Amino acid sequence: MIFFILFLLSSIIATATATAMAAAIGNTALTTGEYYVCPNATLKSSTKLFPTTTKKNRLRIMQYNVEWLFVNYFANSDCPGNGCTWKNQTHAQEHLEHVAKVIADLNPDILNLCEVEGCSELQMLIDELGSMKRASYQPYLVKGTDTATGQNVGILSRIPLEIPLLRTELKKTFPIPGSKCGYTGAAGTQGVSKHYLTHFHWAGAEGGIQVALIGAQLLANPTDPQRCAEREAQAQILAELARNQTQLGYEVILWGDFNDYDGEILDENNHLPTSQVLDILKNATSPAMISSASFVENPSLRASDWWDSDGNCLATENEYSMIDHVLMTPAIARLVRKVEFYRSGYVENCSKLDSDHYPVVVDLDLLV
Repeated sequence: MIFFILFLLSSIIATATATAMAAAIGNTALTTGEYYVCPNATLKSSTKLFPTTTKKNRLRIMQYNVEWLFVNYFANSDCPGNGCTWKNQTHAQEHLEHVAKVIADLNPDILNLCEVEGCSELQMLIDELGSMKRASYQPYLVKGTDTATGQNVGILSRIPLEIPLLRTELKKTFPIPGSKCGYTGAAGTQGVSKHYLTHFHWAGAEGGIQVALIGAQLLANPTDPQRCAEREAQAQILAELARNQTQLGYEVILWGDFNDYDGEILDENNHLPTSQVLDILKNATSPAMISSASFVENPSLRASDWWDSDGNCLATENEYSMIDHVLMTPAIARLVRKVEFYRSGYVENCSKLDSDHYPVVVDLDLLV
C-alpha cells in the first residue's frame, strides 16, 4: 500500500509538472531531449538574484562560437583528430584553455556557446575559469540531433534557469514560398538540429523581466543554394518558438551562429544575404526584434567570423563577416548599454588556438 501511495503521489507530481511546463512553452511541441541539465547544475527561480558583475544592475550576455570545443573523441567527426581543427586531445585542451581565457577576460554573466561537444567540455571550462578566479557558472546543454558533427549549443550561466532546456523536433518544408536562394532541387523538410529554449527571470526595475532565451546554430555556408533554402526552413521554426513566447508574455532573446548575413545591418564587408533568414527571425515578433549589431555604429567593427577564403592562412580584412547574431525584443533592446564584437582579443591565422569566431558581447542595464 505504501509503495502504491508513493507511486500515485509521484504520478500526480509528474502530471502537474508536465501541465505547468506545457503552459510555459506554448503551442509548439517541445521535449527535454536526451539530457537538459549537466551534472550539478541547478534549476530554480532567480527572481531575487542579481548578476554577479561589479555593479548589480548590470548584466553582460555573450554569444560565442567556440570552434569545435571537443576534448573527448567523437568518431563520426574524427575530432579531436583529422576531422576538425584540433588534431589530438592535447591540442584540444590547449584550445579550451584559450577559450576560457577569452571568457575570463570578458566576464559575462550568461553566455551561449556554439560547437560544444557536451557537458564534460562545459565543466572543463568552468574548472579552468575557477582557476582564473572567476565566479562559478552553471552548465546547461540539451543534446541535439547533429550526429554527423556531434556539435551542440550550450549555456554557461551565473543565474539559474527557471525551466529545463527544451527543444522541438518540428520540421518545415523547403524551399519556402518566395525564396530567392536559387535552389532548384526537390522539395524537402528541415529541422533545427542544434537549439534550445529556456526561461530566466531577471531582477530589475518594476519587478524584473521575464525572458525566453532561444539559442541556435543553423546550417553552414551562407551562399550555397540548398543550405540557404534549408536555413530558411530552420528560421521559420525558430520564429514560431519566438512568436509563441511573446504571446505568453515573455520578452525574447534569440541568439547564436545563424551562418547568414543581415541585409539591414551590414557587416564590415557589406555582405548581403541570399536568404531571408534574418528577416524571418526579426519579424517573428510584433514589434520586430532588434539586432545587437545596430548598436555598433561603425560598420568596420561589425564582424564575428573569419573564413580563410584564399587558403593562405593569413587573415585579411576582406575575409571577415558577421554571421553570429543577438536579436532582442524592443523591451530588452531598450536596456542595452553597449555592444562589442571582441575583435581585439586575438588575431586569426591557421596556427591560432583561439576560435575562428569572435564573441558578441551585450551589456544590459536592468534598472533603466
